[in-house]
Amino acid sequence: MRPLTDTRVLDLSRLLPGPLATLVLADLGATVDKIEDVAGGDLLRHIPPQIAGESAAFQLLNRGKRSALLDLKRPEGRDAFRRLAATYDVLVDTFRPGVLDRLGLGHEALCADNPRLIVCALTGYGQTGDLAARAGHDLNYVARAGVLGAQGPAEGPPEVPGFQAADVGGGLWCAIAVLAALRERERTGRGAVLDIAMTDAALGLALPSLAAALAGGERRQDGEAARAGAAGGELLTGGIAPYNTYLSKDGHPMALAALEPKFWRSFCEGAGLDPDLTALVPGPHQIELKRALAAVFRGRTRAEWEAFAAERDCCLEPVLDPRSAAADPHLASRELLFEIASPRGRIPQLRTPVTPRGVAFAPAPVAGEHTRAVLRDAGFSDADVDALIRAGAAREAR
Repeated sequence: MRPLTDTRVLDLSRLLPGPLATLVLADLGATVDKIEDVAGGDLLRHIPPQIAGESAAFQLLNRGKRSALLDLKRPEGRDAFRRLAATYDVLVDTFRPGVLDRLGLGHEALCADNPRLIVCALTGYGQTGDLAARAGHDLNYVARAGVLGAQGPAEGPPEVPGFQAADVGGGLWCAIAVLAALRERERTGRGAVLDIAMTDAALGLALPSLAAALAGGERRQDGEAARAGAAGGELLTGGIAPYNTYLSKDGHPMALAALEPKFWRSFCEGAGLDPDLTALVPGPHQIELKRALAAVFRGRTRAEWEAFAAERDCCLEPVLDPRSAAADPHLASRELLFEIASPRGRIPQLRTPVTPRGVAFAPAPVAGEHTRAVLRDAGFSDADVDALIRAGAAREAR
């Protein structure tokens, strides 16, 4: 028995943020039923690269879930969805504010039908505010939250981040909020509507930069006020040489994060450098110190630096790309990567920090694979199910 074994989740989400939230809930034991459109299903299914004929990302995000097709553009599809929602504990909605209202399936109506329903509404900018109705993607959200603006290089526009911080952060905050709402419902007997915005989630990931901005900026070594949030200029955004990346002799990037004096001293002692603690303070002196460290790193190969890091406690690691990280011995020892058997072959999977071990997970569903089962579980008769499936097939054929 997993913690959420008796919890039923109706999932209207697509792509990354919402499916990540419901993946966490499914891993914890919840029954998660994806409601997909009859015209192609979740768009993520079709985005490359693919494994066994379907998106690798879709298969990572949707293990253990069921899929049902419903045409919410038709009255019978909307009526069926409303009946479904009355039998679930949680609804995850990632449409823009007002979309479900226009379909007659607004949060207020669904909660009136099912007062114990927890609606988790995940959007880019939130259910309220000036930008609530605006479209966006992860890059827009991290830009608006000030997260992107803290990233270098200082001499040009910020680089596009290597992962989707707002999408992932939004999904994780959804999972946390749902867990809290389930606990609150135990005490009150009533559900809730949760307003989670990906822009808000991104802002929460930028606490150090935000703290500097709210404090009015840091003080440089020469006593002048530094611009708060300067791109790539803060302690944790590339502003100091001991917390930065460098190329080894054989061209491999290495990440040094010797923020504390003891780690910086340890690195300097091993590398033959003066452990001057002003290196841990942003300022104009960092320009020359970065050049000096770059020259030091060019003096040894990646293997030599890895041997150095194994001998000295100094917060030094090689920079791995996703492909090499997948083969990393440490990650293998943590059993973070595993496979699921499916009719389409062995499907690679990623274990989250809360994914239980020893569970035989079902692979990500084929679009509509469980339509009959999902509807029957909600009390639909065979005749009702047949009629809905015929109506969906008719639209898909058009």
